[in-house]
Amino acid sequence: MANTIATMTSGKGSRRTGRRPTTDVAILGAGPYGLAAAAELRRVGVDLRTFGDPMSFWRTMPEGMLLRSNWTATCIADYRGPLSLDAYCQATGNRFGRPIPLERFIEYGEWVQRQVAPDVDHRTVVRVEADGAGFRLALDDGDELRAGRVVVACGIAPFARRPPQLAGLPPEYATHTSDHRGFSRFAGQQVLVVGGGQSALESAALLHEAGASVEVLVRQGHVNWLHGGKYHRKLGRLAPLVYAPTDVGPMGLSRLVAVPDLFRRLPRAVQEPLAYRAIRPAGAAWLVPRLQEVPIHLGREVRAARSAGDKLRVELDGGEARSVDHLLYGTGYRVDVGRYRFLARELVEAIRQVDGYPILRPGLESSVPRLHFLGAPAAWSFGPIMRFVSGSWYASRSLSRSVAGRTAAAPVEAGT
Repeated sequence: MANTIATMTSGKGSRRTGRRPTTDVAILGAGPYGLAAAAELRRVGVDLRTFGDPMSFWRTMPEGMLLRSNWTATCIADYRGPLSLDAYCQATGNRFGRPIPLERFIEYGEWVQRQVAPDVDHRTVVRVEADGAGFRLALDDGDELRAGRVVVACGIAPFARRPPQLAGLPPEYATHTSDHRGFSRFAGQQVLVVGGGQSALESAALLHEAGASVEVLVRQGHVNWLHGGKYHRKLGRLAPLVYAPTDVGPMGLSRLVAVPDLFRRLPRAVQEPLAYRAIRPAGAAWLVPRLQEVPIHLGREVRAARSAGDKLRVELDGGEARSVDHLLYGTGYRVDVGRYRFLARELVEAIRQVDGYPILRPGLESSVPRLHFLGAPAAWSFGPIMRFVSGSWYASRSLSRSVAGRTAAAPVEAGT
């Protein structure tokens, strides 16, 4: 294992041309996808620079959260080998239960970073623009560099879906779940949580455990609860036949979405319902007992909200109203690469898109040559697995093959 990791962390380093340093590949982002990309590219000897604050998005999540994905699907780059969770536990002696606590996953991610990107540059890339056959990157300290390729692995933080009902409301009255590192300040307050997925439901549980009085509004007429591995246990040794280690999607579909090169060739009319079925809003089974004392109202929506004295008056469908201290939206994220502020407007306009998603070819390369997108922005082209950590396995390898010059496929749009 030590020899493998040593190979992965050895790179050529950056070259200098005049006063501007250059590199073959610049990876923007040091979360699971950026780290997986760095691991694979360094393994094949690519000259690269990685920028970002390692695991920064995960450190903004509420303390006390547990990861919904299973053990294998929580591994970065691969579920076996020198960067897996098993390898981490063996190397560090750390042990933790399942579901995996957020804090332990962050520690694991930082360990991966030390193996594959020990030279990560913590500066922020504030602008990327075309520069001949490559790109010019401006950094937050005024420095610049040139990269032959840019790999955008910056996560979903800019994509938080904030409903129009939040517009104009100050943050002391209404926020998105992504705005909070903890919920202790809501102790003794009345909080209305909107949403029926993991983020909303787990936030409701954490609020309740922090001493808040909580109600949940779910637009659908039911809550989808995951089975918690029940069918895996029933199937025993046969489970791997219908459940992939990526842990995305129900029985049978799990195996299909785990192969993006196959999934993307399905007709778009087939892809879309299958993708929704794989990622529909759902809560982990281990949340059920934690929400026993939290009222969950089904088939309800917020129509409007306004401040009324020191309270927030929330109007629901059907004319009903609530007076609460805070409105918390667990409404997820909506991809729109135009919201990556560091991308020059000219670049954004040159990227072929569908509803904010870039249309990607093999290697997760956009219509702008040598500009790649990893993670959730790749979901339209390569399927729902790109929204999860386990999608980093495929994405990093596909990127590596493309950059190393072992693929020469013409652009193929998903679903064609």
